[in-house]
Amino acid sequence: MSGFRSLARAMFLSFKRDKRAMFFTILFPLMFLVIFGGLYGNASTSKVKVLEIGSVPVLDGALTHDPAGVKEIMTITKVTDRDAALKKVGKGDADAAVEQRGDQMLVHYSASDGVKAGTAQGILNALVQETNLAATGKPPAYTLVAQRVEDKSLKAIQFITPGMLGWALSSAAMFGAAQTLVTWRTKGILRRLQLSPVPIRNVFGARVAVSLGVALIQTAVFLFVAQLPMFGLKLTGAWWMSIPVVLAGVLAFLAIGMVVGAWAKTQDSAQTVIQMVTFPMVFLGGSFFPLDSAPKWLQTISYVVPLRYLNQGMLNVMGRGLGPASALPQIGVLLGIALVASLVAVKLFRWDET
Repeated sequence: MSGFRSLARAMFLSFKRDKRAMFFTILFPLMFLVIFGGLYGNASTSKVKVLEIGSVPVLDGALTHDPAGVKEIMTITKVTDRDAALKKVGKGDADAAVEQRGDQMLVHYSASDGVKAGTAQGILNALVQETNLAATGKPPAYTLVAQRVEDKSLKAIQFITPGMLGWALSSAAMFGAAQTLVTWRTKGILRRLQLSPVPIRNVFGARVAVSLGVALIQTAVFLFVAQLPMFGLKLTGAWWMSIPVVLAGVLAFLAIGMVVGAWAKTQDSAQTVIQMVTFPMVFLGGSFFPLDSAPKWLQTISYVVPLRYLNQGMLNVMGRGLGPASALPQIGVLLGIALVASLVAVKLFRWDET
């Protein structure tokens, strides 16, 4: 029995010392619990944001007869500028815009968030049916017509590609930078480079240039595959603006990887930290699904996630068809992150393991 206890204690201590085992056994599942618990923990459905263009009798009637019920499921904002309302829907600032033309209620929605678009159409269709039922014995008074704010030829791949590409670019940049720096330090390569006649800034500059080149190749491959007939991606308008967005994003994630690589003492610890950063960031950055339905506290956290800005910048010009200027704020944020993270990496940098 004493031998069993000794073996059990030794194995437990070995597990406790193994940082990667601790991460994948406890922290990794816990992160998913926090993220998905925050997203889906509440049984109630989040409110649908609807812009009412001019006067819409169906909505006005619903607000008159059951204001509390309507306000539980929808946030209705009255607007007069139709073009501005449609732009807000296209940018994702509103879930739908509604206007009435005779006996038709037109619902304008965006294909960038199919869940919210479907929810908005379902709720508004229910209101139309209730209004029709109120006129018992008469022909249906109103009909619902749904219209996309984007070109109807656009497919879901327009909105999937930026998120998947952002995930791939960020992961590759962070893992590559962290692993390179830790490997060079643990194997004494950094010390030899310090003594070589080549300036160290040239060495790191070359590493950054290679990473940017690889990222551009990665982007080209993604866009080529997404444009195959089986997927149907269409590059129109200011899609080319995604290139500076990609470059700014890669610089930001390279700098973050350098921070991890400068701090970590071993490759295992570097991998663990990168994984702890990468996996939550993929969900909070909107690579897999939009965060519009998430609680406010989770949406607030997402604003400090660099991947959000990379994905959003590419989505604006590749999926939503917005102009080049729409990506400038995201580029500015990513370059700011790159600058701050680079300064932190320089502060933490060391030539050897001592």
